[in-house]
Amino acid sequence: MIGKYGAKLDEKNRLIVPAKLRDELGDQFYVTLGVNCGHRCLTIYTAAEWQKLSDNFNALSISQRAGATSLIFMNAAECTPDKQFRFSLTPFLTDYAGIDREVMVVGRAGQAEIWDAAEFARFEKENLTPEKLLASLEAIGL
Repeated sequence: MIGKYGAKLDEKNRLIVPAKLRDELGDQFYVTLGVNCGHRCLTIYTAAEWQKLSDNFNALSISQRAGATSLIFMNAAECTPDKQFRFSLTPFLTDYAGIDREVMVVGRAGQAEIWDAAEFARFEKENLTPEKLLASLEAIGL
């Protein structure tokens, strides 16, 4: 998934799936807690990516499944968009990410993220430097 898309939550905490992400996300996906460079956001997983994450979690020892790791699952929402491609976010998820009304949905390879628009602007400003971009390119082998 790639790109960034501005959107708004409606009065019922529903968000419209950006048109360019609809095919990739499919008819069912999962939204849970996320973090990127110390900023809170939400992460969207396709059903296939969620299954991989679940399998990895289930392969952990009982002690490793405790604490923060389990928070990802206990706070997740299974999402099935309606005919207008809207899906609901729980109040806990929007509170966690500080989401008010204006959001940015951004692609992140096999996942997407949902950000409060103002928080995303801060994140982008902090990280859109030649040094950080170069480090990112080197990290992915370019």
